[in-house]
Amino acid sequence: MHIDIHRHSDTSLSNQIYFSIIDHIQSGLLQQGEKLPTVRDLAKQLNVSLVTAAKAYTRLKDDGYLTTVQGKGTFVDEQQEQAETPVPSSTSFDWQLSIPDYLPRSQFAQYHYVEEAINLSSSMIDPGLLPNRYLEKEMQHVLARHPQIMSKYGEIQGDLQLRQVIQSFLEKLDVPSTPENILVTSGSQQGLDLVARTFIGPDDVVVMEAPTYPGAIDVFMGRGARIITVPVDHEGMNMKQLQSICDKYKPKLIYTIPTFHSPTGASMSMKRRKQLLLLAQSIDCLIVEDDPYRELYFEKKPPAPIKSLDHDGHVIYLRGLSKTLAPGCRIGIITASGSIFNRLLAAKANNDLGSPLLTQKAILPFLTSKKMIDHTKKLRTALKVRRDLMMDVLTKHAPTDVTWQIPQGGLNLWLSFPSWVDTRALLHEARKQQITFLPGSVCYPGEPKQNYIRLSFSYVNEKALTEGVEKLCGIFQQALSTPQNQKQSLFF
Repeated sequence: MHIDIHRHSDTSLSNQIYFSIIDHIQSGLLQQGEKLPTVRDLAKQLNVSLVTAAKAYTRLKDDGYLTTVQGKGTFVDEQQEQAETPVPSSTSFDWQLSIPDYLPRSQFAQYHYVEEAINLSSSMIDPGLLPNRYLEKEMQHVLARHPQIMSKYGEIQGDLQLRQVIQSFLEKLDVPSTPENILVTSGSQQGLDLVARTFIGPDDVVVMEAPTYPGAIDVFMGRGARIITVPVDHEGMNMKQLQSICDKYKPKLIYTIPTFHSPTGASMSMKRRKQLLLLAQSIDCLIVEDDPYRELYFEKKPPAPIKSLDHDGHVIYLRGLSKTLAPGCRIGIITASGSIFNRLLAAKANNDLGSPLLTQKAILPFLTSKKMIDHTKKLRTALKVRRDLMMDVLTKHAPTDVTWQIPQGGLNLWLSFPSWVDTRALLHEARKQQITFLPGSVCYPGEPKQNYIRLSFSYVNEKALTEGVEKLCGIFQQALSTPQNQKQSLFF
């Protein structure tokens, strides 16, 4: 069990241990009934006092995460809900517990694709809205024209034709780039991982929005980063708080989703985009701009990317190309400049020697045709219908204490509950009815906020969406009508 300790953090050592063990449990890295180190062993492992280790364990037991069996030790409580990882009945693998790992958390994967009939947790697009038949035919055409394509590697940097098309695409966004400064990745998640493994090491300070995309939290925490968070309002990151953090900590990297932010749906104003870039320039800090939803606007186009303002190479721009087209192709891009790009390219070479060539060639004709423009327009319309439908059902059936802001684009709706509600308990009840959503706690590094959820309106059809949200509202009504019972069942 790997626990990062930041001795100069404002968070106490016992709380760091407490939250880290919760991350392990909620990630499925610690399974139900799994034995933990003794207080003495944990204190020795982390080089902290016995009092500090004991305080963390006591709080975990009081909050229902751990249980102690006299004479046997301390275990993950059997009632904790875990990732769907089978636990072998045999004890023949017990020796593996002696092998240390370096995974502080991996929460997002268990919510990315789930088996529940009504999936409101996955920020993905309904396959029925994607051009599957066209891409199927194009894949066959590519194989017919290039029968040896499966027998050779593509360029590490990515197919040159694809990079040329991407350059034209980025030019329309006023994003400066050249084919030589574009790197094709296996999805934007690999782009995040390449940035983290190239530039972030133990105790490097990374600033993130709170809440934020949980897959990014997992990646940066996996590098041992010290994560400092800045709250988000309807205009994006709070610049006054960010300035204060930069003055105190001088971060190495700022990660942001400025357009249709995940999970809140907010878009950063152009004023704040300019302020963020100026701030990064003043302290020689990198900005990682994650921009997965730019085309998915419902009313008006969002402000131009931060990268469009960048002339000194402070911004690393990430973009997923396959999310709105063909998620199975797993194609994303990074554009950066100078030695920053060169180092990312080297990291890509070390990572996988290049992304699959077949899928890069298969999407090229679609990207360069009018079909792409028509598809994007139809997709915006379909998603707006589903967004409006979700809000209509919530308006009719949700308790008045449940609130949300109207997202102007993207795939998600962010719901806020009274502070005493733990939405993991609501998820437990929802799963009994074959419904799932993303609990807001996974969107916070460190001390999580439990009273939020993210509902994705993009993946299920309108009938299932209506049914699922109506049933969820029933669960919400029951929970909010009996707050004392809800508090007692906090850790199901």
